[in-house]
Amino acid sequence: MTTIELSGRAGRLHRQPTGYAAFMPKPLPPDPPLRWDSGLVGLLSDATMALGRLDGMASNLPNPDLFVASYVRREAVLSSQIEGTQSSLDDVLAHEVQARVAGLPSDIAETVNYVRAMRLGLGLLDELPLSGRIIRRMHAELMQRVRGSERSPGEFRTTQNWVGPPGCTLQTAAFVPPSPDDLPDAIRDFEIFLNESQDPPLVLAGLAHAQFETIHPFLDGNGRVGRMLITLLLVQRRALARPLLYLSLYLKQNRSEYYERLNAIRARGDWEGWLRFFLTGVSVTADHAARAAASLSALLDEHRDLAMREDFGKYGWPMLDLLAEQPIVTIKYASARLGSTPSTTGRVLERLQEAGVVQEVTGRRRHRHYRYSPFLDLLADDTAAP
Repeated sequence: MTTIELSGRAGRLHRQPTGYAAFMPKPLPPDPPLRWDSGLVGLLSDATMALGRLDGMASNLPNPDLFVASYVRREAVLSSQIEGTQSSLDDVLAHEVQARVAGLPSDIAETVNYVRAMRLGLGLLDELPLSGRIIRRMHAELMQRVRGSERSPGEFRTTQNWVGPPGCTLQTAAFVPPSPDDLPDAIRDFEIFLNESQDPPLVLAGLAHAQFETIHPFLDGNGRVGRMLITLLLVQRRALARPLLYLSLYLKQNRSEYYERLNAIRARGDWEGWLRFFLTGVSVTADHAARAAASLSALLDEHRDLAMREDFGKYGWPMLDLLAEQPIVTIKYASARLGSTPSTTGRVLERLQEAGVVQEVTGRRRHRHYRYSPFLDLLADDTAAP
């Protein structure tokens, strides 16, 4: 095996015995160290303040955990759409309140798995340091019984993969990650960086995401796991108390520049250019999320006031809280969650429908779905499938 030098700052190409060249990244942090000019310092300051505003907004909400579940689902939809799925937030929510049935459409299954994998990772942070073990368990959950489930879910690859347009080969690929022989060293170095880095949380998250995508340790699902990693690191490093920052929409809207910035790291060692792109995304996304959280909170307050004025009964407020957590419900689901009878639950939902708070969206006499449309329209105005 021979080595082909690039810039040398981000890594090197290893020529393999069969003729192709695979990229082996250098361990983080970058060497030579990051060059902190005034522009990059300003972007880090802006992103840190935007993240702080989002965290403060969430902490000041009457019940911030009501919104977390919807944000996780929103991210699942957007991140899965980047990989080509067509499921919507409504699809996922409707699935969650029905009995689980065989033959779940594959696009919805992939998105539902993303939600489960994200929740699993967040829960495991209470037990384990962020490591390959957590990442593998999340990947196993993500790939369970969906497209790619035959490609070693939950296991780091032992064969070569590559990135490029359909039909490309190892010789024509746009990018070839570390070879199976080099992969264990790349993963070991990555874990050391995750747990020993003294970088600010946003710098750590930005560097780690790019390095993970370069290592590409799985045969499938690397993009989705890499995007989850950003939020996990910010929660682990206490830059966020709750998982409310997700960059998938920003990356989806700027997909070409995203790939260009990753390639510039590998070809020229341009970590600074990548961080400028990443930190800009954090600022834009955090500000959007803070405004959305404030709007959702104001909407819920307005509807609670309406529930008191119109006297929707003792289940009026609890139903609104449930709808903020689960914006599509059935009578059966809501009754089980609220501990009320189906007839009582149905009457509350009918009153809310008459007041324009919810819509019945199936048109059926039985097994109806009630949608908290004003809430979802604020949350999901940019998650419609392309």
